[in-house]
Amino acid sequence: MSPRHVYDAIVLGGGPAGLSAALMLGRSRRSTLVLDAARPRNRFASHMHGVLGNEGVDPATLLERGRAEIASHGVEYQLAAAHEVTGAAHGLEVILEGAALSTRALVLATGARDQLPHINGLAERWGHTVLHCPYCHGWEVRDQRLGVLITSPLQAHLPFLLRQLSDRVAVFASNASALDASTRARLEAREITVIDAGLTSLEGPARVLEYATTSAGERVPLDALFAGGTVSPHDAMLAGLDLERDESPSGSFLTIDQTGKTSHPRIWAAGNVVTPHANVPMSMGAGTMAGAAVNATLAEEDADASHARHTHR
Repeated sequence: MSPRHVYDAIVLGGGPAGLSAALMLGRSRRSTLVLDAARPRNRFASHMHGVLGNEGVDPATLLERGRAEIASHGVEYQLAAAHEVTGAAHGLEVILEGAALSTRALVLATGARDQLPHINGLAERWGHTVLHCPYCHGWEVRDQRLGVLITSPLQAHLPFLLRQLSDRVAVFASNASALDASTRARLEAREITVIDAGLTSLEGPARVLEYATTSAGERVPLDALFAGGTVSPHDAMLAGLDLERDESPSGSFLTIDQTGKTSHPRIWAAGNVVTPHANVPMSMGAGTMAGAAVNATLAEEDADASHARHTHR
């Protein structure tokens, strides 16, 4: 029986973080496989912004370029989702539908999912006229009528960022405790309107936004609404390894160090799966760091193994 193939590294996720990690590994001549479920978090947007050298580029185009670049460095790519990751004598086992793959190291770059507020008309406008990041999409709606849905104190800073882009900003405070007295005073000083009511529906033809209707029955003219949801990381496949996690108001995410290394000595993580507020260039940088760190770790391991064999001889 031929020995089972063991990859140097398997990267779970084919987004900006995963492809960046794979590129570093491929350039280091590491046998690497990218497993991609092909459901990137920003698939609802047709353009990226704030990505140097790629301003306004379709996110799908960036990923297509990335796949071509990793292929030119010998990295394998496969459309597949991992169901489970387990420990093994050689390192790790990645369980797919009907298959199991072996690897010495793993980079988790599977991203996250946005659980959106249940408001009529919101989901179909997500990524078009319902937005989540002033840095990613704010410039494109500058000087327009902007709304901000505040459901948590974590979002209280958003109106001040948007006020830099437009003098017509309205805050919808569906949760009265989300805005304390000090924040309300600062909003008033910046001439930002506060509406103490939740949103029930968004109105307008197709993906265009014209009005937002509140729970009090008020119809507020709007051109764009900034609204965030609860973020859930795609890391369930690692549940059986009982890795350390950080619990915060933003959610529960795997604990990592500056290189992306988790509490498992052979697993790194990068991108929105551990840093939900990271944009595309931040995720690319984290993936680059994780890929380089994996190669450095494997290089030390290879040197130790060679030294042990040499000493034995």
